[in-house]
Amino acid sequence: MTNKLDEQARGVYIISATPFTDNGELDLDSTDSLTDFYLQQGVSGITILGMMGEAPKLTDEESLLFMRRVLARVNGQVPVVVGVSHASHRHVQRLSHTAMERGAAGVMLAPVPGLKTDDQVSQYYLTVAKLLGNDVPVCLQDFPQSTGVHTSVAVILRLIELLPQLVMLKHEDLPGLRKLSQVRQQSTAQGLRRISILAGNGGLFLPQEMRRGADGAMTGFAYPEMLVQVCALFLAGKPEEAEDLFDIYLPLLRHEFQYGIGLALRKETLRRRGVIRCATVRQPGPVLDNDDLRELEQLIARLELRLREHEPA
Repeated sequence: MTNKLDEQARGVYIISATPFTDNGELDLDSTDSLTDFYLQQGVSGITILGMMGEAPKLTDEESLLFMRRVLARVNGQVPVVVGVSHASHRHVQRLSHTAMERGAAGVMLAPVPGLKTDDQVSQYYLTVAKLLGNDVPVCLQDFPQSTGVHTSVAVILRLIELLPQLVMLKHEDLPGLRKLSQVRQQSTAQGLRRISILAGNGGLFLPQEMRRGADGAMTGFAYPEMLVQVCALFLAGKPEEAEDLFDIYLPLLRHEFQYGIGLALRKETLRRRGVIRCATVRQPGPVLDNDDLRELEQLIARLELRLREHEPA
């Protein structure tokens, strides 16, 4: 039986892509190979049906099919967190309970767009948490660039105090380093639980986030082994080695972080690495042109060269 998500979570909970065929249908064979790849790279957990997993483009039936496939393939080897964000409370409740019944470790929930005040944001999470019940661990996704909702430090602290099932913060406000520090410092000052904080934003600021108290990353990158190794080095007390390794991947990481096109670049890189069969982003979504492909090829070649140079003699 899979252990439930708790405040001790650390390392890399990779945000999984959702593979599609050339005609935009779910590719379940590539789902298997992608899941195997993440496990082989040493991830601590897998998060599915996130925003970069194209969850809003899936039908309810497809979401359940993909979730069942990943959970079966993982088979309890690592925790699986299921994104359940949706405008409907009933949808969130049903998908969350189904996920937990199928063996998920917890759920990830972002606020619905349109919430403007601290009270509105707090009430949203308090209401949904009551529907889910205490047995469903929750990761609060703080991603205002996408949702348009600002979740203040005060709200996060209040929810930590009131909701025992809130065990993780997916931190991806931007800029957000000061916010991360404030959550850590004010939680301690108020005697609150120390919850897990995993960083998003493509891992672009991972070294600084780790130095400010993050426990790891919950994000995606076509080279998840870098995220795993960097977090492991930080957690082992080797921050300078971690930064040196991070710097090697930074040009490609930065390139993949581009809004609007980043997911297409990530999927194309995964295809080139032999992980998925097709790089299709379900429409509406970005399509790479020849210049995009040529740039990506050059960046991958430069990365591979630097990795060879970095290998010990």
